[in-house]
Amino acid sequence: MPLPNFNNTEIAFKNKSDRDLQFISLLFRFMNNQRITDLGTAITDWLIRKNLPFSESLIKSTLFRHFCGGETLEESKQCIEELAAFGIDTILDYSVEGENDEAAFEAACQKIEETIALSIESENIPFAVFKTTGIARFELLEKISANQTLSEDEVKALNRVKQRFTKLCQKAFDCRVPVMIDAEESWIQKAIDDLVYEAMQKFNRDKAVIYNTIQLYRKDRLSYLQQLFEKTKNDGLFLGVKLVRGAYMERERERAAQFGYPSPIHDTKEETDLAFDEALRFVMNNTDRIKICCGTHNEKSNLLLSELIEKSKTIELKDEIYFSQLYGMGDHISYNLAKSGFKVAKYVPYGPVKSVLPYLFRRAKENTAMAGHVSRELHLILSEEKRRKEI
Repeated sequence: MPLPNFNNTEIAFKNKSDRDLQFISLLFRFMNNQRITDLGTAITDWLIRKNLPFSESLIKSTLFRHFCGGETLEESKQCIEELAAFGIDTILDYSVEGENDEAAFEAACQKIEETIALSIESENIPFAVFKTTGIARFELLEKISANQTLSEDEVKALNRVKQRFTKLCQKAFDCRVPVMIDAEESWIQKAIDDLVYEAMQKFNRDKAVIYNTIQLYRKDRLSYLQQLFEKTKNDGLFLGVKLVRGAYMERERERAAQFGYPSPIHDTKEETDLAFDEALRFVMNNTDRIKICCGTHNEKSNLLLSELIEKSKTIELKDEIYFSQLYGMGDHISYNLAKSGFKVAKYVPYGPVKSVLPYLFRRAKENTAMAGHVSRELHLILSEEKRRKEI
């Protein structure tokens, strides 16, 4: 099969009507402007908090429409079918954030269970995913990661977190679908890593069911990946990893400056790129015991992995290794990879509009921070609009 051509806009936007392209073009123009993005998210947040009747419909017809699959699992099924028509699978994520009480955590756990169960019905859902802060209090994870002594109530809360965490991993194991646990801020990540490894010890004996997420914009994560591999190998486990660059760069640097410790994030984009690509090479040298989902919008890294797969001459790898991009972004990567015969899964968030707002606001700010990437997407959209006019 040929390697993907990420400049092929005809393939990238084949599922989009002319009206769709106009809408996306306008949306990305806004996200290319820091001031407009900041003002827009602030106004939207105010409208929601004031509970104005038109606020939800406004969000649902703009950011939500482009970046989310729907408010419910039922609504998201249409998105799954539309992606599947172009050879692209779906990773459904119940993206409710910012909750902070046991009732909300239990409700989220139930929703995630239902999401995992949907994989039995659909062959187009290769992974489940969840965020630990969706089922656990942020401050508790922070305290555990800092090795601070827990109160009696906090110990009980931790036990409930472990029960929910294990319950979800068991559900994935029973449904025979791998589950990826998202990475989060560095000051709570140790607690998450420990929960993930404990689950790996139980469920990754015969194959990789539990996947940890490695954020390679962190200076320590390449060595962590290598050490984690040795540890799982010595313990007789299979390792599952989702490789990403990272999503909390501004928060990480702000906190490091606030508390006076060195930033855990690479100083330059080039250093992050080198770490990510080195991680890809490391994984590809150990595919007998590591399973990977490559979650990036970086064209060079996606091309590198596709080249490494082709050079391996191992046909099975093309069916075992997944590429993944966010729903609403990187279509020139996703659709062209799928067209070239590689396994691709879009990461599709869903949930009630109000509850998904933190995700949407973060997505808008991340996109604006990645001005070069947004400009690239906008350029491709404009190129496709021009191509269609010339036909």
